[in-house]
Amino acid sequence: MRKLLLLLMLFSWFKPNAQTKSRAYKMMLEGMYKHTVPTVSCKELKKEQSQVVLLDTRTKREFEVSHLPEARWVGYEEFDLKKVENLPKNTPIVVYCTVGVRSERIGERLKAAGFQNVRNLYGSIFEWVNQENSVVDTQGKPTQKVHAYSRSWGIWLNKGEKVYE
Repeated sequence: MRKLLLLLMLFSWFKPNAQTKSRAYKMMLEGMYKHTVPTVSCKELKKEQSQVVLLDTRTKREFEVSHLPEARWVGYEEFDLKKVENLPKNTPIVVYCTVGVRSERIGERLKAAGFQNVRNLYGSIFEWVNQENSVVDTQGKPTQKVHAYSRSWGIWLNKGEKVYE
């Protein structure tokens, strides 16, 4: 019985870490997320990427440096529901930003507007790139460049080429 309890404790400790490779990054994210929008892991998103609408909630400049393939830019400060008015309310949507905080706020707005299937990419573009998934430039060509938002946030990006402009 004791061994079973120990195994269950170990499993519950490892399971949340499956969403991100870095425990420190996970701790930071957990402290910042409000958990008002369900999350999707990079691994899960890769399996269903062709069936979801990806919305990039970063600045236009961040998006222009690189973004997930097929993502639509909607911005954060510039976000307006008119940018998604063509989407049916049951459309599977995944929002992302640099680490997932801005996208969680946009996800909240989408849910409040009646969108029923909104999820936030856990760890967002940093975790996507850290797990060696591809990003593209404005021409749709693969790139190693990732806008790191700021030098203090850039510490969480371990792969790719950091851009700070």
